[in-house]
Amino acid sequence: MAPTAVFDPSAYATFRFGDWHFDEASATVTLAYGLDDAVTFEETIALPVGAPPLDPSRRAVLDGVLELLHQVAGVSYWKAAAPPALEIGPLSERRARFLRSVYVHGLGEYGYRNGIDVARRIHFAGDAAVTRRDVALEPTGRSLVLIGGGKDSVVALETMRAAGADVTLFSVGDPTAIAATAAVSGLERLVARRTISPALLAANAAGALNGHVPVTAVVSLIALATAVLHGFDEVVLANERSASQGNVVLDDGTEVNHQWSKGLAFERALRDLLAHEVTPSVAYFSLLRGASELAIARAFARLEAYHHAFTSCNAAFRLDERRRAATWCGDCPKCRFVFLALAPWSEPEHLRSVFGADLLDRPEQTADFLALAGFEDHKPFECVGELEESVAAFRLLAGDPRWADHAVVRAARERLLPAVPVDFGDPAAVLALSDDHEIPPRLLPTVHARLRA
Repeated sequence: MAPTAVFDPSAYATFRFGDWHFDEASATVTLAYGLDDAVTFEETIALPVGAPPLDPSRRAVLDGVLELLHQVAGVSYWKAAAPPALEIGPLSERRARFLRSVYVHGLGEYGYRNGIDVARRIHFAGDAAVTRRDVALEPTGRSLVLIGGGKDSVVALETMRAAGADVTLFSVGDPTAIAATAAVSGLERLVARRTISPALLAANAAGALNGHVPVTAVVSLIALATAVLHGFDEVVLANERSASQGNVVLDDGTEVNHQWSKGLAFERALRDLLAHEVTPSVAYFSLLRGASELAIARAFARLEAYHHAFTSCNAAFRLDERRRAATWCGDCPKCRFVFLALAPWSEPEHLRSVFGADLLDRPEQTADFLALAGFEDHKPFECVGELEESVAAFRLLAGDPRWADHAVVRAARERLLPAVPVDFGDPAAVLALSDDHEIPPRLLPTVHARLRA
């Protein structure tokens, strides 16, 4: 039954995980959910077609990934009413911990904005008697690299190519920026398509609770399903070190992180669950985890072929294709941060040609730029870098004659830099690579060559 004209979140007591189904002929996954017996949701995911027939081992692994995808993708539907009861099949203790983490931390911003204590409403019960058998697969030597249309995934794909990997690109959907950067690369790309349940969209319009979800967790599992279906040994992401830093700390000490499912904690939790309950044969890791956004921007600045193709602005990735922007909006946290990170390694005229404007010479954006460094406001709820690297970028620009007289840089030199400790945002420290990552040893020499000066 569809939602009524007015959706009252408090009217629902139980969220039900329904069935999931995979049609091998069309490579389509169907995921079902419900609120009590009143509202049903059905999401479809079209995986890339053209895969070879599945042998029993690969089909068993695919089923394991799709079961997990069904459980994780439920965040998009549970949040409509946030009921206190969950109806789900038996879970191992490891999986129950994993799912609780995804829902509680992945919906942290949603809870913060809606005034909901997600941790008090989410209860996944684990049973030590429940075990799942992991299945080994024959290696293929192929790598599936996620591409999102921004600078990070470009640096990752070019690093993998420089390492001699057999690379195929992957995306969920086909926004212009993704298609454009993939075209510059010249590499093959597999495309999956996710269709959110129309009943959820109707519920949102009628008053359902809404907010940010851990979409990278869902995209990661769609990528893993594609890797198993098409025969890849690893799924490679381009999530950087700063994704693990939160946006705001609440009075009780809880950290809210807009990018939680891009962070290292999620990466390690998913790797652990895959290895113990699905398969140890398909790796999952972020190639850029040891680097700051500033270091990645320095590497990307050398890849000029992509500069007029890439876009990180969220306006270019809206779900409603009719509302998608063709390029940078020039007035959002993503536009500001990417411009700031690229500026120390770029000429002003070049960035003006890329973004359509010189954002650092717009005085009206000064307060929003300084907020990227946590000055007089918390870090924006967006996929932007660490506070330290925004300060480091301003330190570099303040001493750069190409940029020093730009309005925002002058304000940073006069207001921000005197207010922070002298060792906070030291460029050398920010640009150094961390050893806290899960990058395979075979790739480290190429990663270091690409991301160091």
